[in-house]
Amino acid sequence: MAEQIFPTKGNLINSKKSLDLAKVGFELLDRKRNIIVREMMVLIDRAASIQEQIDNCYEQAYLALQRAHVAHGVVDDIAESVPIETGISLNSRSVMGVEIPVLSLDPQPVELSYGFMFSSALLDEAYIKFEKVKRLTAELAEVENSVYRLATAINKTQKRANALKNIIIPRLSGTVKAITDSLEEKEREDFSRLKVIKMQKHTGEKKK
Repeated sequence: MAEQIFPTKGNLINSKKSLDLAKVGFELLDRKRNIIVREMMVLIDRAASIQEQIDNCYEQAYLALQRAHVAHGVVDDIAESVPIETGISLNSRSVMGVEIPVLSLDPQPVELSYGFMFSSALLDEAYIKFEKVKRLTAELAEVENSVYRLATAINKTQKRANALKNIIIPRLSGTVKAITDSLEEKEREDFSRLKVIKMQKHTGEKKK
């Protein structure tokens, strides 16, 4: 529904400017949404690939761990010797104003933290496999969190774009049309009034 604005040329100019800005805003939001959607789809594919790698790696890691258990039993002392991971760093990057995380682990070579006297290659294999699972899990956490943030941004952007397209732009268009129609009607009335005045003046001159 058109806003009730006094029909003047100044208000018409202002309403047209607002309408043009709203249209530009809608185009920018639509472009932003498309870019974010493309980025999210790439990340979704990446997440699926990482998840598949994790599933395969977990299967191999647990199989290696079972073999190590058979050979050595439960190795609590060795497990306790594994250091706590402290090499995780968290940064961020921006995608069309949306901050998404960049999670990374220090690219250090795998170093066994236990002695070789009470271990074997079976235990080493399990350790290395679970180390790979850890790194893949960190990568997956980064990607899934990024997808969540991008999806949230898409939803917000879509709502704003819909508000412009379905509410603000139609309302401003209605306002521009209403003011234009009113000014045109006023011009017609003024023209008719001038025409009548001229005719009356012309008639009066003839009578003289």
